[in-house]
Amino acid sequence: MLKFMWLLLLVITMFSGVGVFVSKRKHLLATLLSLEFIVLSIYSLLFIYLISMGLEMYFTMVFLTFSVCEGALGLSILVSMIRTHGNDYFQSFSVLQC
Repeated sequence: MLKFMWLLLLVITMFSGVGVFVSKRKHLLATLLSLEFIVLSIYSLLFIYLISMGLEMYFTMVFLTFSVCEGALGLSILVSMIRTHGNDYFQSFSVLQC
Protein backbone atom coordinates (compact mmCIF):
# COMPACT_ATOMS: atom_id res chain seq x y z
CA MET A 1 0.00 0.00 0.00
CA LEU A 2 2.84 2.38 0.81
CA LYS A 3 4.54 1.65 -2.52
CA PHE A 4 1.30 2.43 -4.34
CA MET A 5 1.06 5.77 -2.51
CA TRP A 6 4.64 6.66 -3.53
CA LEU A 7 3.93 5.74 -7.13
CA LEU A 8 0.76 7.80 -7.14
CA LEU A 9 2.63 10.77 -5.66
CA LEU A 10 5.37 10.51 -8.29
CA VAL A 11 2.86 10.26 -11.13
CA ILE A 12 1.09 13.35 -9.79
CA THR A 13 4.40 15.23 -9.64
CA MET A 14 5.21 14.20 -13.20
CA PHE A 15 1.86 15.42 -14.50
CA SER A 16 2.18 18.67 -12.56
CA GLY A 17 5.55 19.20 -14.26
CA VAL A 18 3.93 18.52 -17.62
CA GLY A 19 1.19 21.02 -16.76
CA VAL A 20 3.74 23.70 -15.93
CA PHE A 21 5.68 22.89 -19.10
CA VAL A 22 2.56 23.35 -21.21
CA SER A 23 1.33 26.50 -19.47
CA LYS A 24 4.59 28.46 -19.03
CA ARG A 25 5.64 29.32 -22.54
CA LYS A 26 6.89 32.87 -21.96
CA HIS A 27 10.25 32.18 -20.35
CA LEU A 28 12.83 29.63 -21.40
CA LEU A 29 14.07 29.26 -17.82
CA ALA A 30 10.62 28.21 -16.55
CA THR A 31 10.29 25.59 -19.27
CA LEU A 32 13.78 24.24 -18.55
CA LEU A 33 13.01 23.98 -14.83
CA SER A 34 9.78 22.13 -15.53
CA LEU A 35 11.64 19.74 -17.84
CA GLU A 36 14.13 19.01 -15.08
CA PHE A 37 11.23 18.42 -12.67
CA ILE A 38 9.72 15.91 -15.11
CA VAL A 39 13.07 14.15 -15.52
CA LEU A 40 13.50 13.94 -11.73
CA SER A 41 10.06 12.39 -11.27
CA ILE A 42 10.66 9.90 -14.10
CA TYR A 43 14.00 9.00 -12.53
CA SER A 44 12.30 8.37 -9.19
CA LEU A 45 9.64 6.23 -10.85
CA LEU A 46 12.31 4.24 -12.66
CA PHE A 47 14.32 3.79 -9.48
CA ILE A 48 11.32 2.52 -7.51
CA TYR A 49 10.36 0.17 -10.35
CA LEU A 50 13.85 -1.33 -10.62
CA ILE A 51 14.11 -1.72 -6.83
CA SER A 52 10.75 -3.47 -6.63
CA MET A 53 11.60 -5.88 -9.46
CA GLY A 54 15.05 -6.64 -8.06
CA LEU A 55 16.84 -5.62 -11.25
CA GLU A 56 20.21 -3.93 -11.74
CA MET A 57 20.65 -0.20 -11.28
CA TYR A 58 22.88 0.27 -14.34
CA PHE A 59 20.12 1.88 -16.40
CA THR A 60 19.58 4.56 -13.76
CA MET A 61 23.17 5.72 -14.23
CA VAL A 62 22.65 5.91 -18.00
CA PHE A 63 19.43 7.85 -17.44
CA LEU A 64 21.17 10.28 -15.08
CA THR A 65 23.94 10.80 -17.65
CA PHE A 66 21.45 11.68 -20.37
CA SER A 67 19.48 13.97 -18.04
CA VAL A 68 22.66 15.86 -17.10
CA CYS A 69 23.50 16.24 -20.78
CA GLU A 70 19.98 17.54 -21.41
CA GLY A 71 20.32 20.04 -18.59
CA ALA A 72 23.70 21.28 -19.84
CA LEU A 73 22.35 21.68 -23.36
CA GLY A 74 19.35 23.63 -22.08
CA LEU A 75 21.56 25.94 -20.02
CA SER A 76 23.85 26.58 -22.99
CA ILE A 77 20.82 27.50 -25.12
CA LEU A 78 19.60 29.79 -22.33
CA VAL A 79 22.97 31.53 -22.02
CA SER A 80 23.33 32.02 -25.76
CA MET A 81 19.79 33.38 -26.00
CA ILE A 82 20.39 35.84 -23.15
CA ARG A 83 23.67 36.98 -24.71
CA THR A 84 22.16 37.60 -28.13
CA HIS A 85 18.71 38.93 -27.19
CA GLY A 86 19.14 40.23 -23.64
CA ASN A 87 16.33 38.20 -22.04
CA ASP A 88 14.69 34.78 -22.12
CA TYR A 89 11.31 35.76 -23.52
CA PHE A 90 10.16 33.65 -26.42
CA GLN A 91 8.32 36.66 -27.85
CA SER A 92 11.55 38.55 -28.54
CA PHE A 93 13.19 35.51 -30.13
CA SER A 94 12.67 34.94 -33.82
CA VAL A 95 13.95 31.87 -35.64
CA LEU A 96 14.43 33.86 -38.83
CA GLN A 97 16.85 36.27 -37.11
CA CYS A 98 19.64 33.75 -36.53
